[in-house]
Amino acid sequence: MQAARTLFDKVWDAHVVADLGSGLALIHVDRHLLHDLSGPGALGALRRMGLEVRNPELTFATPDHGVSTDPARAEDTTAIGARLLPALRRGCADAGIRLYDIGAPEQGIVHIVGPEQGLTLPGATLLCGDSHTCTHGGLGAVAWGIGSSEINHVLATQTIIESRPAQMRVVFEGRLAPEVESKDMILWLIGRLGAAAGSGCAVEYAGPAIRALSIEGRMTVCNLSIEMGAKIGLVAPDDATFEYLADRPMAPKGRNWDRALRNWRTLVTDDEARFDREERVDASAIRPQVTWGTSPAHTVAVDGRIPDPADAPDQSTRDAWRAALAYMDLRPGEPIEGLAIDRVFLGSCANSRIEDLRAAARVVRGRSVAAGVTAWVVPGSGLVKRQAEAEGLDATFREAGFEWREPGCSSCSAANGEVVAPGERCVSTSNRNFIGRQGPGARTHLCGPVLAAAAAVAGCITDLRKLEA
Repeated sequence: MQAARTLFDKVWDAHVVADLGSGLALIHVDRHLLHDLSGPGALGALRRMGLEVRNPELTFATPDHGVSTDPARAEDTTAIGARLLPALRRGCADAGIRLYDIGAPEQGIVHIVGPEQGLTLPGATLLCGDSHTCTHGGLGAVAWGIGSSEINHVLATQTIIESRPAQMRVVFEGRLAPEVESKDMILWLIGRLGAAAGSGCAVEYAGPAIRALSIEGRMTVCNLSIEMGAKIGLVAPDDATFEYLADRPMAPKGRNWDRALRNWRTLVTDDEARFDREERVDASAIRPQVTWGTSPAHTVAVDGRIPDPADAPDQSTRDAWRAALAYMDLRPGEPIEGLAIDRVFLGSCANSRIEDLRAAARVVRGRSVAAGVTAWVVPGSGLVKRQAEAEGLDATFREAGFEWREPGCSSCSAANGEVVAPGERCVSTSNRNFIGRQGPGARTHLCGPVLAAAAAVAGCITDLRKLEA
């Protein structure tokens, strides 16, 4: 009798090409995604080595990090875009790789494009040279980010050498309060367990509160798995997953769909399966979250107070809190609510999907961006942008005083020069608030799209419940 297996076990075992010993395995890669930062260099390196892309039909590319999101953008609007985009274009053309180029309706952030095109499938292995590749686990894929040499290996062999990670499960029991978003769930979890809690793990998110999330919400939870130290985050596929994937351009069709569906329904963790670590969370206890410091673990409820280093559990944490308070120009014990802001960024692979824009638009409708605040909406893809425009969301944002921009990573990583100025305080729906992440000296507060929209119109970090009272 076969031992009970986890969802991760089932996917991993199905992709082992060879056991290499010493805990290493050669794993087949079902989908490989490239973007403009890492793609051109990898394709160039392969060409210099005299190697060809092993399976170009399984590799897909889109520019996102270096391209401008200015409404009047061109490929040379940014210096990095002018250098990288032509190289990506040439490399993809030479190798026969499908490129979702700027100007194409499918172009966008690589982790938005993959799921909406049906490239991300339950039970698939998916790799990309980007740390937030774990996002794709929201559909039941085993996905993780890789480095430059690994990108070359995947391009040349359609495989990767990898050690089997430890496994962790987080069960969200109960129901979320109406004002709580999926971003709040994962920020709360990281704040509670710490930024290294899932170090090197494959983390499965389960429980009724996860099941109640949309697929987009599940992707948001998985997106920040890396911020908890985890390599992989995933949610078992279910009927909501299958409905999301039905009729996606690259999803299976006809008999292949029926065959795939039968397999996907087996991708659940067996009842008796065991994890290396398991956590249970009362989802009803979670409140809207916002970060105060320079790690996603530095998070408090929006109606909470900035922590005092004197209350830290150890000296290392005490020192980290002090450094974060100094960088963020905050004082312990003060409420986070009411903190004046300069910018709002609504975008990134964490929160730039159509549901995120709808949620934010509901908050700003009939209101205006506060004086002195610069607010941007950067849709995650051309398809998200067009859907939002068809629903009139762009008009809602523009009328409120937001800038409506083109798809791309933009101010999440600021690789394209779209930075937050030194000393400015930005409320952001992105996934990292590290020192200098949004620009040298930028001060970032992470939250979900609803809280970000509320901050834009209030001019400060605010509890939406009070804004609507």
